Amino acid sequence: MAEPAKSSPLSELRIALPSLPLRLQEVGRFVAANDYDATTRSMRDLAAEAGADPAAFTRLAKAIGYSGWDELRAALTEARRPSQTSPFSGRAKSRRHGPNADVALVTDKLEAEAAGLPRIPASPIVDAARVLHDAKRIWIAGYRSCRSVAELLNYELRLFRPEQVQLVGTSGPDDLDLGAFRAGEAVIVIGFLPYTHASVRVAQAAHRAGATLIAIADSLSAPMAEGADHVLLFEAASSPGFFPSLTGAIAIAQALAAVTFSLGGPAAKKRLENTEARLTAASTYVTEKG
Repeated sequence: MAEPAKSSPLSELRIALPSLPLRLQEVGRFVAANDYDATTRSMRDLAAEAGADPAAFTRLAKAIGYSGWDELRAALTEARRPSQTSPFSGRAKSRRHGPNADVALVTDKLEAEAAGLPRIPASPIVDAARVLHDAKRIWIAGYRSCRSVAELLNYELRLFRPEQVQLVGTSGPDDLDLGAFRAGEAVIVIGFLPYTHASVRVAQAAHRAGATLIAIADSLSAPMAEGADHVLLFEAASSPGFFPSLTGAIAIAQALAAVTFSLGGPAAKKRLENTEARLTAASTYVTEKG
């Protein structure tokens, strides 16, 4: 006889709610209503938003049969994980009916993208930018769709740090760059579910080299974020559509570049001016007619 399917952690939580103490019921309802945040934000951040003691989240997890908050969060993350064979088609919904169905989808998507941006915390980005400012060299890795985010960050940083910023894999096989990581350098890895093996290899190489690892990811449990010195979280799964959203990752990349430039002071401004002068001399941009 086949084993019965295991209930989801959210179902377990909702079933247990009536039997929990009143304060744990409040925390449980908060988790049930914010299960995405529960998988991507720290327990301290969640507690601050819920107006609760962080320890209440641990007590809640134990009350419904988990060893602690980390185990419950891992179960919530796993429950949100799409099938490995259908990470994108598994998100697809049937086309809506009605004359304005397509417009409604666009509106919902834009609203979801906009709503996610204010939930990106600023302080971790500032901390990571300080690391980039001090780093002897900055390596950036993003694979498949995340390559676009990596290339944008690489471009912006190289406008004022041209000799010290490099995309992993642009000058040859990735493994040559992984072997070039050194202590005192920063390695930025960008990824969201489904995660690539290549991004995990970059993170592991950064650990071995003693470089500072900065992960731009959709979850604290992302394999390329494991053991990272800085994890900058963005919401990839909350936007409707067949493909996860990169809007938050792009916003984080641009914020990182902006703060790193600001920290560079007059020297960064001078290098940026030199880059602009070279671009002008090369007639890179179309001259506006006046």
